[in-house]
Amino acid sequence: MHIRRFALVLAHLLAVIALGAAMSSPVRAQMAKPEDYPAPKPAFPGQTNAPAPAKKSPPLNVETIIPRFNAPWSLAFMPNGKMLVAERYGFIRVATMDGFYSAPIAGVPDTKIVAAESLHDVVVDPDFAKNRLIYFTYFAPPPGEEPGVWPIEVFYGNVWKASVAERRTMRVGEERLARGRLSEDEKRLENVQVLLDGVNRRIAFAPDGTMFVTGADRFRFYEPGYDGTDHEITDPDVLRNFTGRVVRINRDGSIPKDNPFLSQPTVLPETYSYGHRDPEGAAINPATGQLWVIEHGPLGGDEVNIIKPGGNYGWPNVSYGRRYNGDLLAGKGATAKEGTEQPVYFWYPDIAPCAAIFYTGDMFPEWKGNLFVAGMYARSLIRLVVEGNRVVAEERLLHDLNQRIRDVVQGPDGALYILTDDGRLLRVTPKK
Repeated sequence: MHIRRFALVLAHLLAVIALGAAMSSPVRAQMAKPEDYPAPKPAFPGQTNAPAPAKKSPPLNVETIIPRFNAPWSLAFMPNGKMLVAERYGFIRVATMDGFYSAPIAGVPDTKIVAAESLHDVVVDPDFAKNRLIYFTYFAPPPGEEPGVWPIEVFYGNVWKASVAERRTMRVGEERLARGRLSEDEKRLENVQVLLDGVNRRIAFAPDGTMFVTGADRFRFYEPGYDGTDHEITDPDVLRNFTGRVVRINRDGSIPKDNPFLSQPTVLPETYSYGHRDPEGAAINPATGQLWVIEHGPLGGDEVNIIKPGGNYGWPNVSYGRRYNGDLLAGKGATAKEGTEQPVYFWYPDIAPCAAIFYTGDMFPEWKGNLFVAGMYARSLIRLVVEGNRVVAEERLLHDLNQRIRDVVQGPDGALYILTDDGRLLRVTPKK
């Protein structure tokens, strides 16, 4: 093994301990609890705390397919039934249903792991059987910096101490979307291309063949407090370019000619919606073709949003959450404001959502059209019953596992496949 790669592997093995220590940092230790504060008032009935469904889910069988990945973040099925699994620490592996998983695929670009930044989503092209293309999002180290794991303060503490002018010259790293061709022997990526900078969360393919990619708030390019601004952001260029975005591009990286901001030269042309905080889940509603995004809020205020072209989703001026110390966010805790979109659903307290899918399979006919959300803090898989553009019922599943759920994917067999933060790949089927 190459010495550099060996050193990176060793760093990865130590990273779980380092990340745990980071989450115990003084900032984390000062976190308030949302239940200590009054819940925000919803804008309309049913926007939060939906009742249990009239018919509960059937008893579930949970099978462990693979017991231990190293901090997995996302999962994608290939047409041959094998899976690609992306691990936070810069690796993509091939896994099979008989419990095998490969050595890391060669050719994946270097990744910087710091705070919430790392290798994230991996998906296969809709025409993968013909072109063997996969897409992935990651945080690239600045030129000349070795890949590896950094303390959380490198991304948070050091940046917040600096002025905006100083931040703009900091070489912290770059959120990035890339694609490459998986070799026939599934051992390496070829012809890797960077398609876009500035986003690195979830990827979803639209019915028209374009692709959506979500990106978190790029706080280091403007003037926020630790977990939200101390004042309202009124500069439209800051809101549209640096708060969290959903972008829309063609699969070759070019810009669709009907994107909403092309006539506005101060807005990045790929921008489709803005004012997001940390959109970690993205799924196309098969009934409407619309993109639904699951947003990881601050202290409370996790959201489900239906994305409209050009829409402003409020962050950081509007939120159903609070700052981590319990203070109100900018705008004195505004939950609504003219010109911003309301979430179709929100949670308070947190569930810490990560991934989402609409279920379309036959294995669970009673689940068809339901939206499933991976809950990390909630330590459950959350089933939302959807009617039109409204959530009408909520059910929490797999809470007996007591695991942070990182990803949920529908397999070609109609079963649900789950990645947990302790590294397990699980298959969920009806109990016979």
